[in-house]
Amino acid sequence: MAGIARAAARTVARRWRARRGDPVGGNGLAANLVTPNLVTGRLPRRDLVRVSALTVVAAALYAFYSCVTLARFRAGAYDLVIFDQAIRSYARLQAPVSMLKGVHNGFGPGFCVLGDHWSPALALLAPLYWIHDGPATLLVAQAVLLALSIPLVWAYAFRASSAVTVSADMVSAGTAGRRVAYPVAVAYALSWPITEAVAFDFHEVAFAPLLTAAMLERHQAGRRGAAVLAGLALLLVKEDMGLLLAGFGLFLLSRPRDRWLGALLVAVGLAATLVATRVLIPHFGGRAGYYWAYWTLGPDLRRAAVHAVTRPGDVVALLADPPLKLRTLVLTLAPVLFTAVLSPLGLALLPPLLERLLASTYPNWWTPRYHYTAFVVAIVFAAGIDGALRVAARFPERAGRLVRAWALLVLATSVALVPFFSFGALFTPSFYAETARTRAAGRAVAAVPDGVLVEAAGSLAPALSPRTRTLLWDRTPRGAPWVAADVGARTFPFGSLRAQVARVEALRARGYRVVFREAGYVVLTRP
Repeated sequence: MAGIARAAARTVARRWRARRGDPVGGNGLAANLVTPNLVTGRLPRRDLVRVSALTVVAAALYAFYSCVTLARFRAGAYDLVIFDQAIRSYARLQAPVSMLKGVHNGFGPGFCVLGDHWSPALALLAPLYWIHDGPATLLVAQAVLLALSIPLVWAYAFRASSAVTVSADMVSAGTAGRRVAYPVAVAYALSWPITEAVAFDFHEVAFAPLLTAAMLERHQAGRRGAAVLAGLALLLVKEDMGLLLAGFGLFLLSRPRDRWLGALLVAVGLAATLVATRVLIPHFGGRAGYYWAYWTLGPDLRRAAVHAVTRPGDVVALLADPPLKLRTLVLTLAPVLFTAVLSPLGLALLPPLLERLLASTYPNWWTPRYHYTAFVVAIVFAAGIDGALRVAARFPERAGRLVRAWALLVLATSVALVPFFSFGALFTPSFYAETARTRAAGRAVAAVPDGVLVEAAGSLAPALSPRTRTLLWDRTPRGAPWVAADVGARTFPFGSLRAQVARVEALRARGYRVVFREAGYVVLTRP
């Protein structure tokens, strides 16, 4: 892990140089960076070590949280087992099939997850399953991928803020950059969008902050080709990442030298999303409109667009219906003290945020929980940095102090928000405790033989997935010879404990016999 972090830090440090004009997008600050290391491209060893150490510590913290969650049976079948089954198929050089997803959602046991979301980037994780086959591999991989975006955010902040010097105390550009970059990088590592992505098991979002940060940092460094490649790679993460790429194109349209590239990226991004949803996903067995969430505006894209243009008031109203959407928007911008709205880079946030806030179904999309905000967190921080520098530029004599104060407040905000989100559990003994329920869960899993077809409750499924053919225990009888049920706590997709108990009794009425029962867990089999 340390080697990977050092390599990432070296990559972002290579050939540091100021762009012609303004290195951070036109904030009006001096672009003549005087620190030799910025000109020659050599990052001081102490910075390399510190940024690497921060990356390693963050990855370890993320992995620790996820692995404790898995070990205490708090991880879920949705979506951890779906990805686990898909990556296992990739590792066997097969199509990424998830039996659990296909059966539960009515697509059949041979369902390819590329028909659910266009995420071929997940295939890159397949070799890890040759080393260790199981959900923990995905959780650790996600921890590393998320942490590897930290050096890029640090580099962006360092380069941008190194243009701020304080003549009163003769602070060098490099020193000014460090005083901003380190607090911002730590704040980013602890920010709630990142920690919520870690807390919600595993998702394809693991790739998004790294690629987005690479796109922004490389563009800032004047390496437009590398920036475009990182942006195009995002199109392999999820079908709607074309909207994020189009948003980056909107930002480029605000820059005279980049307008042709911006127009191209807007067109490519929108086209990629349309092709992925209407061609690629149906090709792999999914449905183009499966995740259509804009019924208030219309039943399809054309009619929704007409509605939005002819009745814009409805669009505005939908942005605040329900009010939780506004709360999520506020929380999205709060980690950078809302300075992202002062930067042209904030334009890149519009398409992905509108995608979520205009939805009228799938309420998880607009809640501050889950992983969805992690798709845009790198943009929020980069735009926040630029916005803060723009404010500071209005007060040249105090610019350095203002930016440093902003960076420290950003850090304080991220730290203050930690207890209100999932990582707050790290400070509670119950997060680590092994209870009668967790011990019983382990024995329930052990009661299921290897290689069998089993319907498993959400909390038990991740432990069974590596060695059984695992389905989700749900409200529909599947006829599997083994069932690992939970009647001690409500579990997805049941609406109540009563429904779970009734489901177990129905199984017994069908001839299933109980082979294990303890602390609410029930394992049944049929002759």
